[in-house]
Amino acid sequence: MTSTTDAAAPGENYGELRAQLDTLTTEAFRPELSEIDRLPTPEIARIMNGEDAGVPTAVAAQLPSIAAAIDGAAERMARGGRLIYAGAGTAGRLGVLDASECPPTFNTGPDEVVGLIAGGPSAMVTAVEGAEDSKELAAADLDALHLTADDTVVGISASGRTPYAIGAVEHAKARYGALTVGLSCNADSALAAAADHGIEVVVGPELLTGSTRLKAGTAQKLVLNMLSTITMIRLGKTYGNLMVDVRASNEKLQARSRRIVSLATGADDAAIEAALAATDGEVKNAILTILGDVDGPTAARLLTESKGHLRAALSNARPQSTS
Repeated sequence: MTSTTDAAAPGENYGELRAQLDTLTTEAFRPELSEIDRLPTPEIARIMNGEDAGVPTAVAAQLPSIAAAIDGAAERMARGGRLIYAGAGTAGRLGVLDASECPPTFNTGPDEVVGLIAGGPSAMVTAVEGAEDSKELAAADLDALHLTADDTVVGISASGRTPYAIGAVEHAKARYGALTVGLSCNADSALAAAADHGIEVVVGPELLTGSTRLKAGTAQKLVLNMLSTITMIRLGKTYGNLMVDVRASNEKLQARSRRIVSLATGADDAAIEAALAATDGEVKNAILTILGDVDGPTAARLLTESKGHLRAALSNARPQSTS
């Protein structure tokens, strides 16, 4: 489903809501595209592709704010905090998507990166009318997670005015002292103003008026990729650009695990199989046994002492391997 507008908050009438939408870049009408439906398909595709090309530039303008949010989130996650996304409609689905990809990619627990969508899991595929209008619903969803000051809550809303997203960051900040991030696609948004870190990726009016699953959605996906991926890099979930915490839950990932160990160590197949067997298939541990010349239990201990950072564990292992 495409969410073309954020619905009116309780008490707003049609005229007030329309006046709000008229001020939003993401809702602007583009008269030059008013007859796009009459163009040949290749021409529509060319126009749409050209629209998308400007999204990375808009994201680049927000890199300092994105980096500051990442450093804050990583610091808290290193203390046991969580990364929590909260949004409605397309924005909420993007948050759930990013959260759901972290366990297989970085071997995180299901409660370490969490995606909340207004209306609950069923809203992933079916609209839950009115859910995005409720700040109280956002507060209840966060309370159910037993939020702490070490958590980071990222409110996501293309318009920057969705009550559910704003309510999430307001409640997380005021009641729990959690770090808050507001990701929107309009300047001077209420969401950014409510958050500790405001990220406003202004991509301009959409090809289809108000269809923020297009450029706005693409921009949000790019930023969420950065938030989760770079946070995991800071937490030691990678070794260089290798996913050393990957969870080998199927044949493809098992093959990828062996390839990662090979790329990291240069070892032959026999050594790789032996290392994985000695470490119960844990890629990071297997690399450490090979490069640090230690056994499986020692690798596990060194990684625990280094809080999962492979480079630090290797530095501590190498003196033992040369003694």
